[in-house]
Amino acid sequence: MAEVKYELRTNATNRRIREIISAVRTETLLPRPDFQRRLVWTNKDKVAFIETILQHLPFPEIYVCAGAVDPTTAQGTEWLVDGQQRVSTIVAYFNGDKDLKLPSEVPAYEKLDPDTKTAFLEYTVVVRDLGNVPVDYVKEVFQRINSTKYGLNAMELANARYDGAIKKTAETLAAHPFFSEHGVFKISDIRRMGDISFQLSVLITIEQGYFDDSDAHDAFLERYNDEYPRGEEFQYRVTKSLEFIDSMSLDPKSRWFKKADVFSLIIEIDRALHDDKLTLEPSEVREILENFENHLERIRAHEEVEGISDSYRNALANYAHAAAQGSNHRKSRTVRGETIEKLLRNQLQQ
Repeated sequence: MAEVKYELRTNATNRRIREIISAVRTETLLPRPDFQRRLVWTNKDKVAFIETILQHLPFPEIYVCAGAVDPTTAQGTEWLVDGQQRVSTIVAYFNGDKDLKLPSEVPAYEKLDPDTKTAFLEYTVVVRDLGNVPVDYVKEVFQRINSTKYGLNAMELANARYDGAIKKTAETLAAHPFFSEHGVFKISDIRRMGDISFQLSVLITIEQGYFDDSDAHDAFLERYNDEYPRGEEFQYRVTKSLEFIDSMSLDPKSRWFKKADVFSLIIEIDRALHDDKLTLEPSEVREILENFENHLERIRAHEEVEGISDSYRNALANYAHAAAQGSNHRKSRTVRGETIEKLLRNQLQQ
């Protein structure tokens, strides 16, 4: 282990909100976003925080440490180590920032009566001062305390940053009984938030088409963190696709309940029902899918399959290849989707 060169000691003091606002405005308190946990607050989070202050309720302490000192003027600065969202929300409220959208029951600062303004400015915040320690040391301490890096996958990292509208829609869909009843997700998937990641991919695909997972999750989580205008619509559509799949009464051991396959099936049934307004008969679709699966398993087992057309054989080969590739890749998703699309429209003749 590396030698510990510093002992981190903290001193807690109380500072009034007016002191914090003044320090930010005079730049004697400077944010250091590289220290932060980077949780992206929604507008709802910010409003709730302002309400906490207006109702004289406490909130968690913030952390600062010594920054640069001008040796000529003896003027020093502090760095805001932890609490950037809280401090920036306070300043935004005081300044009347238009990006902070207040509901009718929460008055803007400028509309508060004098006594309430004074109470707001005199509200005391617990500030813990880490003192004068090296930046790299402070950064390491807070990376370990608030770690969103060590051993976390992409969805867990995103979860540490976003807790907004689209993520909540994904969580609602992940809790649908369909997935537990058909064993779509393993316990390890759920522990590592793979079920939430799956639902995000479904929602994004419905909106923009097939994509590479690594390209879009963060962008959509950020874009729809505050509001997700089509959330209820897409949740309804996915639910209808799940209900249709259930209505087919497929064999519980069917490959159509595997993650990659059911993902493609959900998307293509949604497109058929909602985009193309097709009338699908569950029993007919079940027969088509079961036949395709039976032939697919024989192809995968390198068995000779007689009596099928060249186009059907090619579709089987392409699907088998796509299923064996990365299930989160746009190319393999597109191939699987196009194959299921043709099956649903009865465009693949055996």
